[in-house]
Amino acid sequence: MKNNKIIVIILYSLPLPVLFLSLFIGPSDMASVSSILAFFKHLIFSGNAETFQTVQAILWDVRIPRIILAFLVGGALSISGSSLQAIFRNPLVSPYILGLSSGAAFGAALALAFAFLPVQVSAFLFGLLAVALSYIAAIKHKNLSIVSLILSGVIVTGIFTALLTVVQFLSDPFKLQSIVHWTMGNLHNASWKLLSSSYIPILAGVIILFLMRWRLNVLALGDEEARTSGINPSREKIIVLVAATLASSAAVSVAGIIGLYGLIVPHMVRMMVGPDNRQSTILNFLFGGTFLLIIDDFSRTAAGFEIPIGVITMLIGAPFFLYLMKKTNIGWEN
Repeated sequence: MKNNKIIVIILYSLPLPVLFLSLFIGPSDMASVSSILAFFKHLIFSGNAETFQTVQAILWDVRIPRIILAFLVGGALSISGSSLQAIFRNPLVSPYILGLSSGAAFGAALALAFAFLPVQVSAFLFGLLAVALSYIAAIKHKNLSIVSLILSGVIVTGIFTALLTVVQFLSDPFKLQSIVHWTMGNLHNASWKLLSSSYIPILAGVIILFLMRWRLNVLALGDEEARTSGINPSREKIIVLVAATLASSAAVSVAGIIGLYGLIVPHMVRMMVGPDNRQSTILNFLFGGTFLLIIDDFSRTAAGFEIPIGVITMLIGAPFFLYLMKKTNIGWEN
């Protein structure tokens, strides 16, 4: 119990130092550690940092919006994944597995290529459509099979991935390059404009899921137990589903497809603090944001070029997914 409290304290306090240290990480030689420290020293003690205009521009216009965006995207995907796992009572559910990410990706790419709807609106609508299709295809006689849900999610993901390919084929070459880079999952285009267009739906979805945290515990027990507790499970699941779709589709619309992130982080948090959603919901957001920020820092500095964070999360998430499949002993009988 004591160790659990220590872990919780660490998880609550971890974001601030990681956010601060990320200011010093980047490929630019014009903003070295020593120059940034000198900038902060002059800013704090003299209130004048005019001689550090280049450093200030790199921090304010490049690194800070990217840091905030990475944190919000990671937190949104993680809290959405944990909430979906609770309402579907399935440890293998995530925005990626249910087709939400591919649906939102198709919607965002469609908006980028043809500008018929705002990117966030299009990503949300098609993300919600993808999850609805996965759920409808998996349910049979009012029973939801774990295997059927995963298989339907794979099929829906395949359909929207194919549609995304069609959009890429029909796009002009100038837009195609940006769409291809975006589908890999990266934050190299992060800016205040991109942040301002996404933080409201992300935070709206996160706040709703946070307010629903105690109900997630009841929904995780099953529909009958939820009705006994005076909760309408169908209505509550729809609220959680819409909130999770809102947050994760907004994240996908600005960062692209970050594969399996909403699967692995909720399990990491659950291993550290337990399954109680009243506590783990907010910790999923905090740790999810911090962990993706660390991955993004690594992607910018590990090589002479920037590695898409979607590639890194997929390399981490795929073995983890296989491990969960073996651990939970999922078979055709379920």
